[in-house]
Amino acid sequence: MPHQGFPRCLRLLNAGDFSHVFEQADLKVHGKGMMALARLSTRGHPRIGLVVSKKNVKLAVDRNRFKRLVRESVRLRQDHLPSVDIVILAKRGVQDIDNETLSRQLNGMWKRLQRDAQAVSVPLPPNGVTRDA
Repeated sequence: MPHQGFPRCLRLLNAGDFSHVFEQADLKVHGKGMMALARLSTRGHPRIGLVVSKKNVKLAVDRNRFKRLVRESVRLRQDHLPSVDIVILAKRGVQDIDNETLSRQLNGMWKRLQRDAQAVSVPLPPNGVTRDA
């Protein structure tokens, strides 16, 4: 059974890590009530950061529930996620989404992120010329 913990190495911990993703996000994935920005990394594992503002989610209990569900989703899918730094931004209305729907949304976002990361990481041939031509 693979390791299922959520250690510090899977987290974006400081402002520099967050700004690194915000300044040049390679990928952007939208979900209902949230958005993920991601930047390719060479670390070999994903790292996650959460941005849940009081302006968008008023009650602390709702902010904490959202963060807990996102962390749990990442913890369970960490072996399937590409090597990227991800920042999850909560939008207005995320507190109205029930846990099951939020989990489904996150799983869909992880699948799209994995697909998009593979597409971005595969380099195109120079000048768009293929070897078969």
